[in-house]
Amino acid sequence: MDVIKHIAIKNSNYDVDYDYLTTKHDEFTSKPILDENGKRIPRESFIIEGINCNPASFGRECENLNLRYGKNKKSSEIKAHHYIISFDPRDRDDNGLTPKQAQALGMEFAQKNFPGHQTLVCTHPDGHNSAGNIHVHIVINSVRAFDVTRQDFMERPGDSLAGHKHHVTKDFLEYLKSETMLMCQQQSFYQVDLLNPAKLRITDREYWAQRRGQAKLDAEVALSHF
Repeated sequence: MDVIKHIAIKNSNYDVDYDYLTTKHDEFTSKPILDENGKRIPRESFIIEGINCNPASFGRECENLNLRYGKNKKSSEIKAHHYIISFDPRDRDDNGLTPKQAQALGMEFAQKNFPGHQTLVCTHPDGHNSAGNIHVHIVINSVRAFDVTRQDFMERPGDSLAGHKHHVTKDFLEYLKSETMLMCQQQSFYQVDLLNPAKLRITDREYWAQRRGQAKLDAEVALSHF
């Protein structure tokens, strides 16, 4: 199934977001993986584009916009929003989904649902543990850069105006889930009802505990063969 996830970012260093998307990171700790010289290692494959910004200067452009409107001064404020759309691994094998197509869908999704924001859209061809799930990262500056035409999903008077911040509510997340489902249905991808999920679910903490346990088991099995 295809899913969408939201992460609120309070780190004022926007370059961290760009680095995460373009360089290798440990899947358990999210820390950068460095070479023997202490330098970051570029990811082997990714597609990255910017909307209302240049990807390489995303951090500086976001900081300049924040200064212009006097926003994001406090450490407690959300500086950016990170959305992740993960496609079912079967969409690659059964439906011919490619990273290039996923990137195009991500760009369309971002332009429609986060208009006026400085945005990074980056597609990775694989997920954790080589799961095969192509996924798209969408990172937006929390402050809107340009005035846009008001849309039905916008809840506040300032949601279409430059200088106002992006707000994530339960209703907006429900809307994004419905948009994700619609996108996948239009592409004939594998999809389940995200608005009425199955009762049996695991938390992120439980997922990563299982992943760490499996990694430890794999390491022990590998050692036993020597």
